[in-house]
Amino acid sequence: MEFKPLVGLTYEFFFTLANTLLLFFILKKILFDKVLAVIERREAGIKSDIEIGEKAKEEGLRLKSEYEERIESARVEGQDIVERARRRAEERSSEIIAQAKLDATNIKNKASDDIVKEREATFNNIKNEISDMAILAASKVIEKDIDKSKHEDLIDEFIREVGESR
Repeated sequence: MEFKPLVGLTYEFFFTLANTLLLFFILKKILFDKVLAVIERREAGIKSDIEIGEKAKEEGLRLKSEYEERIESARVEGQDIVERARRRAEERSSEIIAQAKLDATNIKNKASDDIVKEREATFNNIKNEISDMAILAASKVIEKDIDKSKHEDLIDEFIREVGESR
């Protein structure tokens, strides 16, 4: 068996090789450079988009952390406001209770003073009526008119003595 070479060095081979090389250089000059330029522009666009995306992601993360800080700050401030309002309400409640106790004490003292004044007024009225009755009775008994001012002094002295003996 005889072996034949797969490729023979013939003029057709050299002609095909020359045509292929010529076609390669023509396509390279006309097509490959333009295709490579489009590919490079597309690659640059993709890199730019990736960089923009990374920057946007970083900006988003920064804004997220900033908003989380603001939300936390607002939450803490809200708790402080609620706490201050609660303390003010407790203080106001204490003030109202103290004022109510003071008012109740004042009303009680005024009522006690009114009772004392009313008792004194009643006592004076009773004393005057007793004095008038005693003068009337004494004048009936003696059948003569006694000086009213002297008689009132005697009755006042009598009532004081009776009051002190109690």
